[in-house]
Amino acid sequence: MAAAVPDDAQTPFADTVFTGGALFSSDLVAAGSHEALTGLAVAVRGGRIAAVCGEEAASVLIGPDTEVVDLAGALLAPGFQDAHIHPMSGGVELLQCNLTGSENAADALATIARYAAENPDAEWIVGGGWSMDHFPGGAPLRGALDAIVPDRPVLLASRDHHSSWANTAAMRLAGVDAATADPADGRIEREADGFPAGTFHEGASDLFATVRPRVSEDLAYDGLLRAQRDLLAQGITGWQDALVGDFPGIAGGLASYRRALADGTLKAHVVGAQWWERADGIEQLDDMIRLRDEIAELGREDRFSLTSIKFMVDGVAENHTAAMLEPYRDAHGHDTDNRGLSFIPAEKLREYAIAADAAGFQLHFHALGDRAVREALDAVEAAAAANGDTDGRHHLAHIQIIDEADVPRFAAVAAVANMQPLWACHEDQMDELTLPFLAQSAASRQYPFGDLRRAGVRLAGGSDWPVSSADPLAGVHIAVNRVAPLSDAEPLGGAHQRLDLATALAAYTSGTAYVNHRDHDTGYLRAGYLANLVVVEPNPFAVPAEELYACQVVSTWIDGERVYAREDAPTVATTPSPAAGSSSDAAALGRPAADSPSDAVPVPSHG
Repeated sequence: MAAAVPDDAQTPFADTVFTGGALFSSDLVAAGSHEALTGLAVAVRGGRIAAVCGEEAASVLIGPDTEVVDLAGALLAPGFQDAHIHPMSGGVELLQCNLTGSENAADALATIARYAAENPDAEWIVGGGWSMDHFPGGAPLRGALDAIVPDRPVLLASRDHHSSWANTAAMRLAGVDAATADPADGRIEREADGFPAGTFHEGASDLFATVRPRVSEDLAYDGLLRAQRDLLAQGITGWQDALVGDFPGIAGGLASYRRALADGTLKAHVVGAQWWERADGIEQLDDMIRLRDEIAELGREDRFSLTSIKFMVDGVAENHTAAMLEPYRDAHGHDTDNRGLSFIPAEKLREYAIAADAAGFQLHFHALGDRAVREALDAVEAAAAANGDTDGRHHLAHIQIIDEADVPRFAAVAAVANMQPLWACHEDQMDELTLPFLAQSAASRQYPFGDLRRAGVRLAGGSDWPVSSADPLAGVHIAVNRVAPLSDAEPLGGAHQRLDLATALAAYTSGTAYVNHRDHDTGYLRAGYLANLVVVEPNPFAVPAEELYACQVVSTWIDGERVYAREDAPTVATTPSPAAGSSSDAAALGRPAADSPSDAVPVPSHG
């Protein structure tokens, strides 16, 4: 279990030794365990883990220039990785009109008015982060925006990025009026006379694509770096960017990653998922292969690769666009004729999946409704039947509702369940905009993580930030409790859907490393692996489950370099002698400004 340390005078000293705490690694702490490992140390040399050994044995690795980090009872774990996130759009939103922190509709409108006043030269007011549950029916009105910004176009994405809120000036510029038909992949909320009311769902947001301002390369780059700063502060050392490509209103371009590689500013390890344009056909695969190979030729696949393809199978349940097996209900509980939207016809999805898998791509599906999950699993199954085992590690993200018959199919086709655990609890958007409109069979099967675990399905953790907080520890709290912090609600879907702490942490470490094809050198505490590490206090294994939300990241390390330290965290200077455990406090690095949505107590959203 622990790597031996040679008792040899020639043994090179470590750069850093972590001691005095608990360790978590999913290969050392079995699922269901209620304790992390203690009495062990981790030694780092040259950016990699040199040894995982007893604290006494580690003393031979401590030299005059070794930094000894006294964990003081905190937990040391592999750095978290996020399997589904939108860092550039999240970072850009923080630099624009950011509504994520708004507590209600009045607060959102006050934020918009303040931003408009502070940016009088901005031709458009753009940004996002408004919550559907703050507005009647989840649909804010143009009149509210017209009252505070009548002379400039306003276009703001919802927190889940599946809807947009526009004022009349924006509609006028886009040529949108009562005669504008709903697109096939979207819906326009309307006033009594048919004129757009102000909210545009799914593909209807694209009606503004030709007139809204494009995100500049400089803004996208600044957004990426801002996002990275905040993500490092949450212990995230790697991620899969779930949208790299052109997409209306989202900064997802490749230029920022190329620039960060050239500038040496990309510290995290990133896999990019290219966006599959659902209106186009199989011909786009050639360009995706070309871009993937161009990035590979840079020789920096240790830091960034472009090896995944993102397929948007359906929408979201709260605006009734998630693809469902059973119809949505109306406000009176009666079945409607709406079963949501499959953005890509099922037969085409299978065709595209077979071709992409054969070309060596990983398949990354947005699949939220139970029909979408079935269609995505069918596509993975078809690819395996056509191509054999390609080690694609294909994964389905969001998986809000899964038909009972489809749960074991994940393991059967080697598909990974890419969870966003923060959403798996009762909150206003769930209770007011989603559950009342679902068939009972779907309402009782929200985020069935426990069922997946018992079926032997491989789990990975993600956030979908900026849809909701990127904080892995916030996600772990919900995965374990199925109840939001300090809430007296019942566990969503029943207590049997809870995960144990070790399984939840594994999803964000070894599980995400597996999805990102980085389990050969990240995701575990193993000798030879990259020293991508996170320190968490208090030790999550030492607190009651209902208090997990209080655990915080103390420091984050990538390639053995400390890239974040909490302001009040006791960090350690170099030790003056090779005595094991000797240490002294040193000034900590500064924490980024607490204006990221991920710094707050989590408020789940869905997307």
